[in-house]
Amino acid sequence: MGGWTLAPAPAAYTARVAAIINQWAVITIVLSGIALSIGVVLIRRGNREAHMRAMIVASALATLFLVLYLTRLGLGYEKKYVGPDGWRGAYFALLISHILLAAANLPLALGALWNAWKGLKSAGNLGNIAAPPARTYFDRHRAWVRWTVPVWLYVAVTGWIIYLVLGRYGEVVKG
Repeated sequence: MGGWTLAPAPAAYTARVAAIINQWAVITIVLSGIALSIGVVLIRRGNREAHMRAMIVASALATLFLVLYLTRLGLGYEKKYVGPDGWRGAYFALLISHILLAAANLPLALGALWNAWKGLKSAGNLGNIAAPPARTYFDRHRAWVRWTVPVWLYVAVTGWIIYLVLGRYGEVVKG
């Protein structure tokens, strides 16, 4: 009896799909950075509910970015820098700082989100965040975001720069 077999996708097709995934990854992280910035403005204006919504959107988009990014890597789509030698050192310094801070950003963001969630759970609602059990969590949340927001924005902006540089001076790695 004959059965269905799945043949591997042609390399050209896989490369096209990975390139599209890469573009969507960039779009999601740009939108995440915008939502993060809006969330910061909203909390500075005292609008806790809109802040919470903006940060949930920023976090969801960053999570989607990570899924898309890892999918793209899993498909074997990678670019290497082939630009001017005079820029190589600056490019790799930017890339290394981006990678290290991106790795640090995940636990920072999770710590900030965890404390916000625990604070909201303790408060019962956003109007009651001054209650002593909730206040402890929101104070911790504020301490975490003092580090998380600048790191998140740095990683997002440097990621966009790297994307643009590799768009001009990148070559897809084969194999």
